[in-house]
Amino acid sequence: MSLRIGTRGSALALAQTDKVVGILADRGIEAEVVTIATEGDTATGVPLHAIGGQGVFVRALDDAILRGEIDAAVHSMKDIPAARPAGLTCSAVLERDSPADFLAHECSLEAVSVIGSSSTRRRAQLLRDAPVLEVKQLRGNVDTRIRKLREGQYDAIVLAEAGLERLGLTLPGEPLPTDRFVPSPNQGTVAVVCRDDPAVAGAFAPLDHAQTRFDVEIERAVMEEVGGGCFTPQGIYCRNGNLIAEVLALDGSRWERIERRVTTIDEAREWGRALRVQAAGLIREAYAALGIKP
Repeated sequence: MSLRIGTRGSALALAQTDKVVGILADRGIEAEVVTIATEGDTATGVPLHAIGGQGVFVRALDDAILRGEIDAAVHSMKDIPAARPAGLTCSAVLERDSPADFLAHECSLEAVSVIGSSSTRRRAQLLRDAPVLEVKQLRGNVDTRIRKLREGQYDAIVLAEAGLERLGLTLPGEPLPTDRFVPSPNQGTVAVVCRDDPAVAGAFAPLDHAQTRFDVEIERAVMEEVGGGCFTPQGIYCRNGNLIAEVLALDGSRWERIERRVTTIDEAREWGRALRVQAAGLIREAYAALGIKP
């Protein structure tokens, strides 16, 4: 069997795809890598929420699978939106790497006052932790963000620690604790999406990691019930069934949070609905402030 695997063209996306291709090769399955540009990669001058959120990184690859141009695509799972097109399946969830955010800075931590991040969640959590900080927009791939840090445009930037590890990059700084800086749902996880064809899906099945899939499905169930996508600052993280989920005001001044032991998807949905009720005012505020219709 020979497979065509689609990916974004960023160094991180290619590194993740090469990992999948290498595992397939060890199992005697050949794969061709097909690079596809997405709107999220080309429209770097605007915030993500203004061009449709994290889903813009996935849409072009979904369409290519459905058109038959590629058989599968490799994604950072946190980029995959809750609503999915018919005809696709998530055939494998690889074992999770670090879920943490990483604060990279070349000056002393005490001297950090301007931090770069385009994430509403990271901005809100940073401001909750230190309201005097200035958090400025920062888009672009990992190399671009690091360059802007080294040029002095920011005192520090926030990146996913897993991405740095996959790229083999070592930066000065430290990971942020996941209990205070609760990660995005599925952060640190790589997923393979393919057309809903048993022969294709079966080729990727041995890559699936059961505990990671369980944890990230818990996170996605909570995310789907809470709603808000990447527009509302929210962190949702599950490790071995231990769930932390929170929704914050855009300025980090208020938040609603739950911490629970969860053993089933139905329980996760129940707690997601409870959090949505608790955080309804914060969600409405975020949509109104960002000019987005619910």
